[in-house]
Amino acid sequence: MLTSAAPLRAFTLALIQLGSIGSNKSDNLRHAQQMILRASHGQGSAKKPDLIVLPECFNSPYGHTHFPKYAEVIGFTPGKPYDASRSGSETVRMLSSIARQVQSWIIGGELVAMHRKVHLFDIDIPGKIKFKESETLTGGTTLNSFDAEFGRIGLGICYDIRFPEMAMISARQGCQVLIYPGAFNMTTGPLHWELLQRSRAVDNHVFMAMCSPARDLSAGYHAWGHSMVVDPMGRVLCEAAEGEEIIYVDIGKEYIYE
Repeated sequence: MLTSAAPLRAFTLALIQLGSIGSNKSDNLRHAQQMILRASHGQGSAKKPDLIVLPECFNSPYGHTHFPKYAEVIGFTPGKPYDASRSGSETVRMLSSIARQVQSWIIGGELVAMHRKVHLFDIDIPGKIKFKESETLTGGTTLNSFDAEFGRIGLGICYDIRFPEMAMISARQGCQVLIYPGAFNMTTGPLHWELLQRSRAVDNHVFMAMCSPARDLSAGYHAWGHSMVVDPMGRVLCEAAEGEEIIYVDIGKEYIYE
């Protein structure tokens, strides 16, 4: 059972809307590493981020036919010792190394928590999109969060945001910020991407963020983009466009105390 969360403190969040995700996993990981390093320096008035977020499927093209080829054995068990630097997962080793280098929390770094998408994306909209993750994936069965020095962060992935009970339970367990990497498409994105984030933020009085891959019209799956952070009042604090970019937001005292 979770202990009480410490009060939320001001912090800087960076979302990497990653592009150039191709067929070579090692190339994808190198590009993600380069973008994390770039994000770690901040930009303009943005300070060095305390927390950096990568999108869903940042090491693989998005599609259920790709998942078996790009899957990795992570071998992480909550509460048991785990040496990320010796992990059998190429992705975990990269994230752990770059997290130490830039001294930031990374959603995808050292494994303090691991979330498996609970609600799989099975959809069939005639004439628009058909996608069934359940053909190759099984859903997770737990809710997950971690405590950073600035607050308690609740985790979800993409389709999880459509189930309000999950966000509600996370908030009742003390999470002040919910972060769901996701990859909505060109049908569901314009309809529900912003709506769902603002709804979950207001429902639970939490900060809500979703980080998408960049849109690539030459890929088999066209992501919506528009990575976003919403405050507990339902206001959009920052939003990306469609291409590859890094967005930053300072979660300051003015938002926390309001």
